Amino acid sequence: MEIQQCAIEGVAIITPRQIGDERGYFAETFRADLFAASCGDAVFVQDNESLSAKAGTIRGLHFQSAPHVQGKLVRCTAGSLFDVAVDIRVGSPTYGQWVGETLSPQNGKQLWVPPGFAHGFCSLEPDTVICYKVTGYYSAECDKGLAFDDPEIAIAWPDVADRETLSGKDRVQPSLAQLPTYFQYEGA
Repeated sequence: MEIQQCAIEGVAIITPRQIGDERGYFAETFRADLFAASCGDAVFVQDNESLSAKAGTIRGLHFQSAPHVQGKLVRCTAGSLFDVAVDIRVGSPTYGQWVGETLSPQNGKQLWVPPGFAHGFCSLEPDTVICYKVTGYYSAECDKGLAFDDPEIAIAWPDVADRETLSGKDRVQPSLAQLPTYFQYEGA
């Protein structure tokens, strides 16, 4: 398993090693000891999955506020997607910056999105399935969001991204400038 730290502190790309033969492959997709050594201790309490039937579907940017913050370990099990994490930790040297990665079953990559980051994605193919482990249970009261197309953040979404696929909730999310302080940067 290879764990690569991203340009934004705390976010990581995890690529399991696939051992294959003519039958297919085997991969360890998560190991707590290796994860903790590179990303810190995390206890995952819930697994989530969603299907995006149409290529270009945009979901996000989402996060949960205290007391039910969530870290997310994201992978794609069908199709492919462009996955994004945005730093929303006030005082962070990378506040408002983003990292993105293409995830697919073929490349096996996973994105670790720690608490203090908004998360979103765009499906690149029809029938794309995203699966992710979270470190906190879902809480409707703590369910928050950020505008996916905020020009201050300037995410370079893929050309296939279709704003018509946004949920009603995602159409009215605040900009970064309007976002209350949910997370404070505490340093390395």
